[in-house]
Amino acid sequence: MPFEYLALLAAVCWAVGSLLSATASSHLGAFAFTRWRLACAASMLWLWAFFSGGFSTLALPQLPLLAISALIGILIGDTSLFASMNRLGPRRAGVLFATHAMFSVLLAYLFLGESIWGWTLVGCGLLSSGVMTAIVLGRRAEEQHHWESNQSQLRSGIALGLTSALCQAASTLMLKPLMETEIDAVSASAVRMTVALFAHLLLFWVGFKVARVYLPMTKKVFAMVFVNAGLSMVIGMTLILQALKTGDAGLIGMLSSVSPVLVVPLLWLVYKRRPAVGAWLGASLTVAGTVLILWH
Repeated sequence: MPFEYLALLAAVCWAVGSLLSATASSHLGAFAFTRWRLACAASMLWLWAFFSGGFSTLALPQLPLLAISALIGILIGDTSLFASMNRLGPRRAGVLFATHAMFSVLLAYLFLGESIWGWTLVGCGLLSSGVMTAIVLGRRAEEQHHWESNQSQLRSGIALGLTSALCQAASTLMLKPLMETEIDAVSASAVRMTVALFAHLLLFWVGFKVARVYLPMTKKVFAMVFVNAGLSMVIGMTLILQALKTGDAGLIGMLSSVSPVLVVPLLWLVYKRRPAVGAWLGASLTVAGTVLILWH
């Protein structure tokens, strides 16, 4: 499958998984939520790698790079995202995280020599503008709640959101040369999740205060964590790694950033509330940009 479609499928997985992340993250706390879903994801990925035989493609010299990528993208990046979400809410945190597309293009240009020109550049501009428009203008005026009005943790929430976006872009970019080898994407994902899990467990065991669980785990919350892990980390991140085998890192980051727009129809389906005009406008720009990218 072409890398563009793999990146878009990953965005679909992240969009569906995000519907379950806000409730579970606020219940457990950002660190505990990430720790639980890493445990679920690592278990599923190692089973997948074992039965597929993909773990045999791993080589010792590849492990340090996978480990560094995991610490940057998952330990710091994912945890920062959910900490930002707990402070700002899913909408505003989504705006900040969507900047990872622009970070990806910039870093790919600086370190990999990738460049985007012509109609593809126009498509990227439309796509990025559409994602931002859908998030910023996608809320109806009557949908007010404490997340929208909370200003007490605004600065820390913004800093954490931008940190998560930069870490996501950097961790994906550094894996580009490695994924062009014969390494199996599922096994590479399994290593990354395992390294991040042990780092989270270490923080928990040494008594790191923010690593504590806010509220006890319940069956309902665990089900949310398990499904989120399967969609976002097992399938979503593996698709991204597979896309890196043949595609440009910048374009992959750009196309995978459409997940906030894909959430719009999902929220309409779940909550039976028609999206705001801004959401429709953003979605239209995103679709137009995606079509231009795929066309060229």
